[in-house]
Amino acid sequence: MSATESSSVGRRTFVLGAAAAAGSAALAGPLAPAASAAGFGWSDDGSDYVVDTGANLVFKVSKTNGDLTSLVYKGTEYQGYGGKNSHVESGLGTSTVTIGQSGSTILISVAYGTLMHYYAARSGENNVYLWTNKADTSVSATRYIVRVKAGLFLNDEPDSYTYTTSTVEASDVFAKSDGQTRSKHYSKLRVIDYDYIGWTTGSIGLWIVRSNHEKASGGPFYRSLLRHQSADGGGLYEILYYGENQTENQRFGLQGPYVIAFTAGGAPSSSLYHANLTTSWADSLGISGYVGASGRGRVAGVGISGRNTAYAYTVGLANSAAQYWGSARSSDGYFSLAGVLPGTYTLTVFKGELAVHTGSVTVSPGATTTLNTLTIPSSNDPGNPTAIWRIGDWNGSPSGFKNADLMTYAHPSDVRAASWTGNVVIGSGSETSAFPCYIWKDVNSGLLVHFKLTAAQAAAAHTLRIGVTTAYANGRPQITVNDTWTSAIPSPPAQPSTRSLTVGSYRGNNHTFTYSVPASAWLTDTSQYNVLKIDVVSGSGTTGYLSAGTAIDAIDLLA
Repeated sequence: MSATESSSVGRRTFVLGAAAAAGSAALAGPLAPAASAAGFGWSDDGSDYVVDTGANLVFKVSKTNGDLTSLVYKGTEYQGYGGKNSHVESGLGTSTVTIGQSGSTILISVAYGTLMHYYAARSGENNVYLWTNKADTSVSATRYIVRVKAGLFLNDEPDSYTYTTSTVEASDVFAKSDGQTRSKHYSKLRVIDYDYIGWTTGSIGLWIVRSNHEKASGGPFYRSLLRHQSADGGGLYEILYYGENQTENQRFGLQGPYVIAFTAGGAPSSSLYHANLTTSWADSLGISGYVGASGRGRVAGVGISGRNTAYAYTVGLANSAAQYWGSARSSDGYFSLAGVLPGTYTLTVFKGELAVHTGSVTVSPGATTTLNTLTIPSSNDPGNPTAIWRIGDWNGSPSGFKNADLMTYAHPSDVRAASWTGNVVIGSGSETSAFPCYIWKDVNSGLLVHFKLTAAQAAAAHTLRIGVTTAYANGRPQITVNDTWTSAIPSPPAQPSTRSLTVGSYRGNNHTFTYSVPASAWLTDTSQYNVLKIDVVSGSGTTGYLSAGTAIDAIDLLA
């Protein structure tokens, strides 16, 4: 984007947080087009179906492949950069595309093998509603991307990027001339944190309102592509399945509705948010895989006991077919998850991002499953035991550690990152903030923790724990105490096999490593500091920030 283009547009980008669950049918063959081309209706221009919402939005869908080929709002074309359309994945290819109108709704259906995709328009609305039903792995459909022309919006947010000739890693992490890094991977936000993503000039807003992600994977704390800006335009994403640092298998079925929404500069209407979107008007459209409100159930819990009220708690439901989540009320832990597909689910209570309780719940259509107070066993929360010292909090994330926040939207080599060294002294008051959030075999392995023990403490064996949130290339910690006692190399826990620490995500499978340190390892002189050395070991990985590594949740020595 040129300086001239940048100076003529607004600079604000809005993203709001949320949670929860919403609903997710094709008209039988094309019907006669509406009589009035000037108002709400559709027409056929030979190559595309042209839909006029009767408000300020006219869009076109290719009759050949189902791509969105034009998106005109208030007379301005927004679709297109680099000669590309907006579409599922990178375009489906030759498809069967049909259109029909039922009252105030127009539906375009796209059939490509076992995949079905839909566009819907409502009379008088500046929105395009979308659904995608992926039935199996025969089609690589992992996203819908809205491709926006260059120069219409300015985005200086950290999760945007600009193509340059300088790459930091692979072909998708870039370095600006000032040393800052950019990548489409750097979303900064977890799925639970936003309802919509997009841009505004102050007078025009273009957004994607996300679906409830019931058929996506990764849970409420997952991060994936959201948007990007480059010299030739921008992209807004709805991720249907993303494999990078993924902790779950791919789910199949209908995802949606998600919405392309235009506004007069402000946020999209809250009525479109995934937790509130009413799709009763879609009940009779015949969308493949569609389940209306009457076919869904609800789970309500009267409360959660055993919580540490200093933390936020989230309740999640998941099985192989669907996932849902919602916040527990801070006062008593009450929660309610609506719009849930029938089935039996694993219910998980998260303290921060750390699972501290699991159970099972069955959901029936049209019914509410009410749960009595859930009790978190004290032993399930690793933050409960008394510790001689502790670095970080047991909350399932590296929050508070050095560089932790930056790493959700930057590469570890970014100029804004503090040094990845981080030896600390217990009692200094800066143990957590000075200790790096990530440790790599080839970058900063061998970090030291200095601490003193009383005579009684030094006379006893103790358990040392290191909690991690993910690992790359089987990286795991091995410890040495006072250069005299070294732990065995622990077995690697199950973790995603793709990149993680360098693409903006610490979210993997939380795991706690425990080490039984004998009394003989401690110094008997209480005036001296004991020294704990933490190394990362693994035979996998390459070099630098792609060597074996791990993300830290907490480290402590139990009393």
